[in-house]
Formats: sequence, structure tokens, C-alpha cells
Amino acid sequence: MSDIVTGLPPLSAVRAFEAAARHGSFTRAAAELGMTQAAVSYQIKLLEERLGLPLFQRQARRVVLTEAGERLASSVMESFDGLRAAFAAVTQTAEGVLSIQALPTIASNWLVPRLGLFQCENPGLAVRMTTKVGPSDPQADDCDVVIRRGSGQWPGLEAHWLMKSEFTPLCGPNLFRDLGRPPLPADLLRVKRIGKTEAWDRWFAAAGVNSKDTSGEAPFDLAVQQLEVTAALAGNGAAMCSPVFFRRELCEGLLIQPFDLMLDGGYDYWLTYPARRRTARKISVFRDWLLEQAREPAPISSVPSSPASPGSAERQPDYSCPS
Repeated sequence: MSDIVTGLPPLSAVRAFEAAARHGSFTRAAAELGMTQAAVSYQIKLLEERLGLPLFQRQARRVVLTEAGERLASSVMESFDGLRAAFAAVTQTAEGVLSIQALPTIASNWLVPRLGLFQCENPGLAVRMTTKVGPSDPQADDCDVVIRRGSGQWPGLEAHWLMKSEFTPLCGPNLFRDLGRPPLPADLLRVKRIGKTEAWDRWFAAAGVNSKDTSGEAPFDLAVQQLEVTAALAGNGAAMCSPVFFRRELCEGLLIQPFDLMLDGGYDYWLTYPARRRTARKISVFRDWLLEQAREPAPISSVPSSPASPGSAERQPDYSCPS
């Protein structure tokens, strides 16, 4: 049956448009479809000519949907998701595998230890786990859900708050013993500081310590909290990291949190997935389970990250393990 009779444009053009809209790139769409970038551009041009409307704004290194393109993309993507789900249902694989992507530290130190419980409760659902440093997008990275840091506002994504992003210096017991008695925040000026320089400067400022004299020190930024704490455990300095991810090391005395003062990281941790897939069973099951896990009490006590009151940064935290 011809497309004139059905009223539909050629499927090849619609397919190229859907991939380009999802990736925001003709080049990545071409790679996914096994076509050349020029072929994708040509198919979309045919579609635009048929509609009499521009669907993309061509920019230097990317393409952006026009208003008409956004309206069309929403319906087309939903339709393609329906087609993908229909074909996947035939092979009985779509709902059988949950693909999760997360930042390395929250994945290894917080999520993975809990996943065994999730699989016990959902034995028919296999889990595929990947990690990624930097911005993530479940629509572009071919995964069902993503645990990421940010504001919680991402177009096209459902976002559920998991936990705050808070940081404080952590160090090994040998370095802790070398600090003053009682230790003062200024004592950390004379140790190697692991992590982003601006995070350390903000923490020192909140503790009432002038760190300008050491601003020229070469940074030791390993980008991943797990790596930075590993360096601290090896005696290479103090790491500016989140205690909630290192509960076991803190409870066993392998790692020490010298001060209560916590730094607000500015961006919290969120569970995200495409809004149009909110009713997918495997996503809703994992979402409900994960949000319940996130409601567990934080294992490490902290104080607000507002500027320290006199003597507040000197108070020693409670190192006892929660029952």
C-alpha cells in the first residue's frame, strides 16, 4: 500500500527523524541506523519538504528541534517505543532485563551492596549495571534508568530525589593521629588535599580558615570519590568526599571523619528515566524499591553546611556504628 493511500510519509524518513531527535545529532543517528550522515540529512529534508515545516535548526556541532519538531518528536518517539516494546514482547526480553547506569561511587558503595536484595525480591528480572563519569542520559545511553547528580530538572525525564550530595574531609587513621589534639580544621592546611581545589576552599571558608596561602598547590583530583578515598586510605592525604558512601570503612576505623562540618555539594542524587516509560513494569518496580532504600536513615551524622559557629568545627563526630 502506497504512503499516499495511508497518509504516512516514508518509514525510512520517520525512522531517521526519530533517531536524530533522540540523539540530537545527525551523526549519532547515522551511526545507530547504519547510514551515512548525508543520508540521514536527506531523509529528514524529504520529511520537512513533505510537511512544509522545518523540523531542526542546524547549528555548528549539533541540531536542535524546532517547535514543530518537538511536537512531532514526542508522538513519534512514543510510537517507536510502542513498536520496540511490541517486538521485544514477542521475544520476551524487554521486561526481563533492567539496565542501570550510575556514577561509579554510588554504584559500587551504595547501590551494588543492595542489589542482591532487589534480585531476591524480583527473581525474574535480570540486572545489567554500567557506570559512567559525567553527564548521563537514559535516552542516549541505551539504558532503562540512570542515577545521576544534578538539579532534578531534565526535559523528557522523570526524576526522583534519592539523597543529598554532601562532602567533608576523610582521612586514614595514621594521618588523623598526626593532626593536632584536639584537631582543628586549619591542621588540614599542612596535609595533601585530594579532590577539587574549589571544594576544599569552600569547606575551609565555612570552617573559618584562610586557605589562600595554599591556593597554588598542585591539585590531586581523581574525579571519582572511590578513587580519592582509596588514595586517602593509602596514606596519600585527606579526601573531600561523601561519608554516606563509606559507611563500612568509617565503622571499621579504616577511615576517619575528623570534623562534623559538611559541605553542600550543590547538586543532589536522582533516579531518572524517560517520562514516556514511567509505566514500564521493570522501571516502576525498581523505582519503588530504590526510593524505599533511599529512605533509610543516613549512617553518618552531619551538621548543616552553613558557616561554622565558633568552636563548631572543633567538635568531634560520633564514630559509633549504627545498630
